[in-house]
Amino acid sequence: MYVVATPLGNIGDMGVRAVAVLGAVDVIAAEDTRHSQRLLDAFGVTTRMLAVHQHNEQEAAGRLIALLESGQQVALITDAGTPAVSDPGARLVARVREAGHAVVPVPGACAAVAALSVSGFAEGGFRFVGFLPPKAAARVAALQPLRDEADAMVFYEAPHRIAECVADLAKVFGAERELLIAREMTKLHEQIVRMPLGETAAWFAADPNRSRGEFVLVLAGKPRSEGLDAEAERVLALLLGELPVKSAARLAADITGASRNTLYARALALRKARG
Repeated sequence: MYVVATPLGNIGDMGVRAVAVLGAVDVIAAEDTRHSQRLLDAFGVTTRMLAVHQHNEQEAAGRLIALLESGQQVALITDAGTPAVSDPGARLVARVREAGHAVVPVPGACAAVAALSVSGFAEGGFRFVGFLPPKAAARVAALQPLRDEADAMVFYEAPHRIAECVADLAKVFGAERELLIAREMTKLHEQIVRMPLGETAAWFAADPNRSRGEFVLVLAGKPRSEGLDAEAERVLALLLGELPVKSAARLAADITGASRNTLYARALALRKARG
């Protein structure tokens, strides 16, 4: 089974190999067959499609596995971007692998990576979070453990929740933390802006159109303390969850070789920030 990435919006981003694979397989598993038909028509692909979406994924997996066992080849696509990344397909891929069939990626557009690449935040790595819980209390609870994350974080959000989501980011991470907002990437109304979280509410309020479309949010990671590398930060944070400040700093120094005084000062700051 081939997992085939398709454009986020601009049809010019369709890969040559993707077109060839979609034309050569026996069946295309698509999230929305009517939506995907327009893409296939644009490239003259006439391969038959089967619908595979979040409501029928388990049932469809059985049908596709039967096709694979009969010797047919299958391609998986979603409405936009790379399948099985905060999109239907992950359970299907797992089932196909468990049945002993090869799963082959055909790389292409990915909303998370596209936004990350223009953020300037990803020098030290990134953490893909995807969609947060839709309810405010659950969303804040999911964000709290990420407060000390040093790497950039990537979120997806729907238009009807974007303002509330960004407000909760500001509440948890503070007004000074930088956020990149990528809206409708590669489409006619693409908009990519970067600003402190404290400015986002006014930005959305200034134009109702700014809350429309599909969103990728890239949040800068927490600035690393001067004199401590990422590993020392990680070890110290873990130890602080179980030990007093002085003991955590001493043990972190023994484990990482970092300065005990620097670790102790950082531990005090972390404990104060956590309340």
